[in-house]
Amino acid sequence: MKINTADRDFSKGSMLGNILRLAGPMILAQLINVLYNVIDRIYIGRWGENASDALTGLGVCLPVITVVIAFANLIGTGGAPLFSIERGRKNSRETEALMGNSFALLLGIAVVITLIIYITKRPVLMLLGASNATLPYADSYLSVYSVGTIFVMISLGMNSFINAQGFSKTGMLTVLIGAGLNIVLDPIFIFGLKMGVTGAALATVISQGASAAWTLTFLLGKRTEVKLKLSAMRLKPARVRKILSLGVSGFVMGLTNSAVTMVCNAELRVYGGDTYIAVMTIINSVREMISMPVMGMTNSIQPVLGYNYGAGLMKRVKTGIRDSSVILVLYTLVMWIAVVVFSEGFLGMFTRDTAIIEAGLKPLHIYFFGFVFMALQFSGQSIFVGLGCAKRAVFFSIFRKVIIVIPLTVLLPRVFGVHGVFAAEPISNVIGGSASFLTMYFTLYRKLDK
Repeated sequence: MKINTADRDFSKGSMLGNILRLAGPMILAQLINVLYNVIDRIYIGRWGENASDALTGLGVCLPVITVVIAFANLIGTGGAPLFSIERGRKNSRETEALMGNSFALLLGIAVVITLIIYITKRPVLMLLGASNATLPYADSYLSVYSVGTIFVMISLGMNSFINAQGFSKTGMLTVLIGAGLNIVLDPIFIFGLKMGVTGAALATVISQGASAAWTLTFLLGKRTEVKLKLSAMRLKPARVRKILSLGVSGFVMGLTNSAVTMVCNAELRVYGGDTYIAVMTIINSVREMISMPVMGMTNSIQPVLGYNYGAGLMKRVKTGIRDSSVILVLYTLVMWIAVVVFSEGFLGMFTRDTAIIEAGLKPLHIYFFGFVFMALQFSGQSIFVGLGCAKRAVFFSIFRKVIIVIPLTVLLPRVFGVHGVFAAEPISNVIGGSASFLTMYFTLYRKLDK
């Protein structure tokens, strides 16, 4: 099949048109991707008389799952922007080497993570807030999920290279195949075979395996512009350092998200108990659902900006930054209003327990206050990554979560009780989002012409 390279030459046509052409499939892919774990929580929240304990058990596993995804992002968000810049420079040899080295790193990291999770899972789960009632469910889920770590790494990490070449529809199919299979298998394993949380984890692993197989089939096939080659997998220290230094932004964001969840669960266990850990699990699920279009948009920005940056077309880069930022702000504003208006509907998606729904209304409103500032955080940070400014991207990953959220999560409950835990996030969005975007504007955007 002949490849239409014109569709993947981001130096042609309008910047917003190129971004939206990638963004449509990417946003749909991100929304579908949320279903991997969210659909598990929806089904488990309706599973028998122990549904609340089982749902809380899955919530306790979230920091570990976030760490696995963070390692996939370490390589994917590190290698793919560099790959895009070299595509803009027409440097085919380096693009092959970047993709091959990234794949080798993903495989090695996956093996190490799997062993660590399997050996340390029970004490780690207790540290993350599991109680005697919820530990069996958390342990059952994580024991099975850890087996599929390699599939997560390949499907998430290498799909970035499919999108970076402009094959956004193929990248969407990577996610669609896995999520669609997960939706079908979940009720069969959870209810039909009566496997509960173990069935939910097994359905997820099988689905991720299918996504990984699709990703490799495409990158090894004839349709891809840059093919995955064994000869390109030989690691070069200088290249690995470049991948890791740029990818550390997405990695740190994942790790800090995991750390925040750990601290939240620990504080909620003291001030609110299992009910409020379940509430936080649901709120995190809602946040994932409505923020994934933002992630899809920012992921589509990076290859387009990187390509034009590599080609030296700075005015086009500035246009892309401006137009995409406006769209992100408008979307998050609309979703903030939707959460306020349809609060009970969002909570009711994940549980039938009226006590949890009643307890979750005020925390939901607090948590999403000022959600529009989240767009500024993601916009500023993704632009830094897309243009290779690793240090600034890393700083703002750490600044919002480690310097603002974690201390506030510990301090605010001592003044405002359990609701103080949920107040830390909106405060960090306002401060961190504003700082990230304004720094990008004054230190990068205004200097691009020069």
